[in-house]
Amino acid sequence: MKLVLHSAKRASAPYRVRIGLNLKGVPYEIRPVDLVANAHHAEDYRALNGQGLVPTLMVDGRPLTQSLAILEWLDETLPEPALLPTMPYERAIARGMAEIIACDIHPLNNLRVLRQLTAMDIGETERDAWVARWIGDGFRALEPMVAQHAGAFAFGDAPGLVDCLLVPQVFNANRFKVDLSPFPAIATAAARAARHPAIAAAHPDHQPER
Repeated sequence: MKLVLHSAKRASAPYRVRIGLNLKGVPYEIRPVDLVANAHHAEDYRALNGQGLVPTLMVDGRPLTQSLAILEWLDETLPEPALLPTMPYERAIARGMAEIIACDIHPLNNLRVLRQLTAMDIGETERDAWVARWIGDGFRALEPMVAQHAGAFAFGDAPGLVDCLLVPQVFNANRFKVDLSPFPAIATAAARAARHPAIAAAHPDHQPER
């Protein structure tokens, strides 16, 4: 099986997928997509991903899009090590934690939203306050869940789906200097997960892009 990941190094969604691929221990090729240069809007890329978003994972030449769908596909096709718990109730909890990040936090502070705010003449201070507001709202819901379910990682004692989402979101929060002191369980879990070799290898600083 040949895997090619169209990725942007600082973007949260491909960062999640890099973590998942690394945790599964499968080889894959990175094809950088320059978001600053709008390469994701090029005709050849949109032929793979109609939304013009990253990531796109090519599986033997066939595209998969949307990071959560890709991570679930990985877990279904490569069951070990598992990204999700075994029991249905715990699986639903872990999915819910991941979706707080993927569905409620990230869409409101990704690049296309920030560009639109700039186009509306919203200054950097107000833009950063926007980012902090939505990260804070999501983290306030997520914090007690991490505090309840964390073990060595954000959900239990093995790295999994929640870590795939949490580490990039905390990286993004740090980029925008969001105060994480109200969220000690999140900050601790993300820092601990970031030291795992497979997760550390997915960090933006370790990607082939300049």
